[in-house]
Amino acid sequence: MPRSRINVNFIDKTSSIVANILLRIIPTTSGEKKAFTYYRDGMLAQSEGNYAEALQNYYEATRPEIDPYDRSYILYNIGLIHTSNGEHTKALEYYFQALERNPFLPQAFNNMAVICHYRGEQAILQGDSEIAEAWSDQAAEYWKQAIALTPGNYIEAHNWLKITRRFEFE
Repeated sequence: MPRSRINVNFIDKTSSIVANILLRIIPTTSGEKKAFTYYRDGMLAQSEGNYAEALQNYYEATRPEIDPYDRSYILYNIGLIHTSNGEHTKALEYYFQALERNPFLPQAFNNMAVICHYRGEQAILQGDSEIAEAWSDQAAEYWKQAIALTPGNYIEAHNWLKITRRFEFE
């Protein structure tokens, strides 16, 4: 039984009902409907911490989804799961793919910056200051892009950029 038919609480039931109604009344192709159903099931599984099931649904959603904007969110969510699983290289690949299709995803830039910052911190612990600096510079570039897209967000990143003198603010 598809996950979208298994509802645990009132909010999930209501969301599923609304989504099903929208799927019926909005003119979409069968491929778009199939992609949306897999995406929705992936989001439900992800919210419950069932990452393997979520990934399976997201991968299935990428097959029929042709809209670059919608596809970018599927790829972004795949990146989120890989990040959660500590698979940072895979996560970065999916964030890049998401940004290729939709360059206006500040959350993808932020998550890429967080991974780079983490790698910089790990390099410091290993005593490799040159590599640490390179990762930190890359993190700064991604955070600058996230902040440029959503000024006022990412306050901690903004402060880090200011403290490390990687970004001058007016």
